[in-house]
Amino acid sequence: MFIAKYRKIFYIVSTLVIVACIFIIFNKGLNLGIDFTGGALLEVEYSDDMPDIELLRKNVNEAGFNSARLQPTGEKGIVLRTTTLTEEEHQNLLATLKVSENYDFIEKRFDSIGPVIGGELKRKALVSISLVVLLIILFIAFAFRGVSRPVSSWGYGLVAIVALVHDVIIPIGIFSYIGAEVDVLFVTALLAILGYSVNDTIIIFDRIRENIKLKISNDFEETVGRSLSQTMARSINTSFTTLIVLGFLFFLGGSATKMFSLTLGVGVIAGTYSSIFLAGPLLVTIQKFHSRKK
Repeated sequence: MFIAKYRKIFYIVSTLVIVACIFIIFNKGLNLGIDFTGGALLEVEYSDDMPDIELLRKNVNEAGFNSARLQPTGEKGIVLRTTTLTEEEHQNLLATLKVSENYDFIEKRFDSIGPVIGGELKRKALVSISLVVLLIILFIAFAFRGVSRPVSSWGYGLVAIVALVHDVIIPIGIFSYIGAEVDVLFVTALLAILGYSVNDTIIIFDRIRENIKLKISNDFEETVGRSLSQTMARSINTSFTTLIVLGFLFFLGGSATKMFSLTLGVGVIAGTYSSIFLAGPLLVTIQKFHSRKK
């Protein structure tokens, strides 16, 4: 199949995208939410008219909340992020947002997280992702232990991890580029992407293993190509139906799920690409590398 034959083209495309994402991440950084940095988040929604956002910013600064960041949400709501607040400061901030008796609002959400808890969440998030990656390597190496030629089971595990790194870096890079907030929900989406992507990759690997046992060809590249042909329609159809659901969630869901569905959508697209255009072809590259060494 052309995917295995022209695999270097897909390697170049992936490399360019990954390099661009890493460049963006290092230059723009990540907009870490209060889950990781500590601080307070306040969300209010006005009943009727909403004050001018610039007026709100001015009043908040004059009230002494200089580090506060205001962001409109929906038609009549605002989200405000600032440093950790005491209850007295919390009430003062609410009074500031009222502006006058003409503007009534309801407090929809107030979260306050200390810097120690934020640092602990950041550490646990990194540990969770690292642990998932390690368990995936061990599982694939165990599941494909019966396949030793022409690529060992550890080769399958290594390729799966390369694909997963590809699938995680892309949504992180996009979030860095658009400045979206990285919170616990974002980490949850990344873990879901890891599970979704590795499932798609394992299905392709399993078809390759079956075709090796059936000896459909003595050429490993051809075996991989035919395996990809047999599984491509299934992978694309599954991803397409998943994207339809995520699309509805993004456009019709609440603001809390919008970024979550966007992360999953980007991850599903990246995962489908890596499963089809990277995972199988990388096995061919490993096989040819070992063949040249002999």
